[in-house]
Amino acid sequence: MTRSIVATDKAPAAIGPYSQAVRAGNTVYFSGQIPLDPATGNLVEGDITAQTRRVFDNLVAVAEAAGGKLQDIVRVGIYVTDLGNFAAVNAVMAEYFQQPYPARSTVEVSGLPKGAQVEVDAILVLP
Repeated sequence: MTRSIVATDKAPAAIGPYSQAVRAGNTVYFSGQIPLDPATGNLVEGDITAQTRRVFDNLVAVAEAAGGKLQDIVRVGIYVTDLGNFAAVNAVMAEYFQQPYPARSTVEVSGLPKGAQVEVDAILVLP
């Protein structure tokens, strides 16, 4: 099976030894996206809603670079530093996805890179 790296300047560059996404066959595995502005590399200002929107905008950019779209995502992993933000994250996710929704897990973690409140990874299957 061939493996290729997916990269775009419309999403933040990796801040470690990893790729934005890797395509293996028709499946694309996204690295976790935190709410970094791709133009500056800085964490976006604002509450969990603003941060979550930035994360999903970054995922859209990576999906498009892979030749897909957000609706091709079959699984999402969400990591939050406070499960009290669960409803706000759900509301933002509902702005980006329509039914049938991808499978998903949501996990509270003690910390995320750069002090982010949310990180999301995903798996996309190209048609």
